[in-house]
Amino acid sequence: MRRTTIALLAGLEASVAALIGLGIALVPLMLLWAVHFGLAIDVTIFLRASADVWLLGHGVDLVLQLDPLTAARTGLPGAGDPFPITIALLGFALITVVFGRRIGRRSAAEGQSFTGGISAVVVYALVGFVLASVAGVDGARPVIWQAALLPAFAMTVGVVIGAVPETLRNDQATDAADGFVRRRVAELPTALVDAARAIVRAGAGAAFGVLAVAAVLVAVLVAVDYATIAGLYQSLGSGIDGGIALTVAELSLMPNLVIWGAAWLLGPGFAIGTGTTVAPAGTLVGPMPGIPLLGALPNEAQPYGALWLIVPVLFGFFGARLVVASGAPRSSSSRGVWWFPLVIGVGSGAVAGLVLGLLAWWSGGAAGPGRLAEVGPDPWPVAGVAALTVGIGAIVGAYSAPRRRRLDDAFFEGIGADPVSESR
Repeated sequence: MRRTTIALLAGLEASVAALIGLGIALVPLMLLWAVHFGLAIDVTIFLRASADVWLLGHGVDLVLQLDPLTAARTGLPGAGDPFPITIALLGFALITVVFGRRIGRRSAAEGQSFTGGISAVVVYALVGFVLASVAGVDGARPVIWQAALLPAFAMTVGVVIGAVPETLRNDQATDAADGFVRRRVAELPTALVDAARAIVRAGAGAAFGVLAVAAVLVAVLVAVDYATIAGLYQSLGSGIDGGIALTVAELSLMPNLVIWGAAWLLGPGFAIGTGTTVAPAGTLVGPMPGIPLLGALPNEAQPYGALWLIVPVLFGFFGARLVVASGAPRSSSSRGVWWFPLVIGVGSGAVAGLVLGLLAWWSGGAAGPGRLAEVGPDPWPVAGVAALTVGIGAIVGAYSAPRRRRLDDAFFEGIGADPVSESR
């Protein structure tokens, strides 16, 4: 396809992705407007609210100020003062990443990954800026510069995830930027590229393995505590329309809960308000937001909670072992050096820590005034524990890989060094 066609298709698909996210936020709000309020309230309030929710789902900070009556009903100190909402409803960002991955793969398959990716990112930046400009009112104002950057950043993440593997496989790149990147990569020592690829595969694979286990853990907790969650729904008395809106909000929070589950599994846990903690070592919470899904939180210490740390260790072990053992050897020699598997293991741990730490940071923030200013995991302990546990497992796995020595020789052969002299 021509470059202009690729750019137009990528921009169109990005527009569809934004419309889908806005529609998911808008439909339950329109039900509230029609059923609960009987069409008696200005509909633009709900249109602006859906835009705010979409922006919030991409990490855009929202500055709110409650009216005096609502602030008095909350019973929270300082509820009448302006306060930020910084916690992202990551379900909306996940939709953007999924569409971005499709756009990146399709553009890269046509040899125009930069053209398609930049088109999609620009469209998302414009959508975010326009929505923030239109949706801002005195009681709720999104931060405009974040609205222009953060939705575009989520799209960029998806485009990179989709485009990079496809570009490496596709030899028909016609985009000038693609060709420039491929030439620069080709100039690097092949062994260095292979080692970096192994590190990223093992580290990212271990991180997403931990997230997969956390997702299963969250699903089990929801199934076990379903009666409690249903009771909380009934106690809210929100009706069918309010229940639908609340369920959509909870579904948009599910990626956050999975990341919080990973933080719990790793040990640091997470907070539901200032001075609270939910961790394997114990749970200490106070009054919580009226979100029924929070009824599934563990309410006591786990006697063998430290055993969950074996999960990232095992993912690091098998990830490093698989990527090292599956590498194509370039030398039949069996001589190697002792520190090359150490590089693979340490690098894998660093990648896993970076991924889980960034996700922990993105999943938390302020959810309201007062004590709700701290919700979610602390990213630094999460990143540190993930890097340590995955790194330990990856080091052992890399050293135990059956073809490790041949890969060592391949590394030094690729950079022009003598493995015998290096091992001495």
